[in-house]
Amino acid sequence: MVYKDQINRTIRLSHTPKRIISLVPSQTELLVDLGLRNSLVGITKFCVHPNNLREEIQVVGGTKKVSYDKIKNLSPDIIICNKEENTFEMVEELQKIAPVWVSDILTIDDSFEMTQLLGKVFNVSEKASGLVSDIISEKNDFELFMKDKTSKKVAYLIWKNPYMGVGDLTFIDDVLKLNKFENIFKYKTSRYPEITFEELKEADLILLSSEPYPFKREDVIEIKKALQKEVLLVDGEYFSWYGSRLKDAFTYFKTLH
Repeated sequence: MVYKDQINRTIRLSHTPKRIISLVPSQTELLVDLGLRNSLVGITKFCVHPNNLREEIQVVGGTKKVSYDKIKNLSPDIIICNKEENTFEMVEELQKIAPVWVSDILTIDDSFEMTQLLGKVFNVSEKASGLVSDIISEKNDFELFMKDKTSKKVAYLIWKNPYMGVGDLTFIDDVLKLNKFENIFKYKTSRYPEITFEELKEADLILLSSEPYPFKREDVIEIKKALQKEVLLVDGEYFSWYGSRLKDAFTYFKTLH
């Protein structure tokens, strides 16, 4: 069986994979929701959904650094990675152990494509199509909800000391657009640029993400007091986790408006 991943690499498999290692938290959650929990043999320490998964399945490291010995000993049929979350060097080393399937997600549509492609690889196309259909329905409903909303200039922060935001050509930026949030950092050359405190003054609204930096209520109070701007602490998983997390994302986004 021959498949293509999202960076156009050819993946050859002799059978439907039964032993899966996933090195991307959001894709791990997706695989579970596609009914493949019992096929997962290795995950990362950041694979927190479902919340008891790490108690049942071997943790092989993080998203940037893994134990190749642990992975090899698990005898995987396939390893699931992501172009941004994992490194090129990791993929090169991992494919010496097993076929590596790599996603590349810049938009919500890319997430739909990934879900469908993985559905084919794991012979769960019907479940994958059903999931995508449900998410599209939620997305369409949200777009109707947003129809008469006015846009706001927004700064979305993912890190502190130094402050870092989100630029163009990112999944988060695509989600911001759907919320009619005009990303003031979209013209930055970096996808995740360092930001000065002064630059935040351009925003009507400042969003502080719960991940990867765990912004807290005291950060909201500090920035709001300094800039006299509207500041919200937001669930970063709904803005950055592609896959089945999108099922509930649009209900959450409504609460922000």
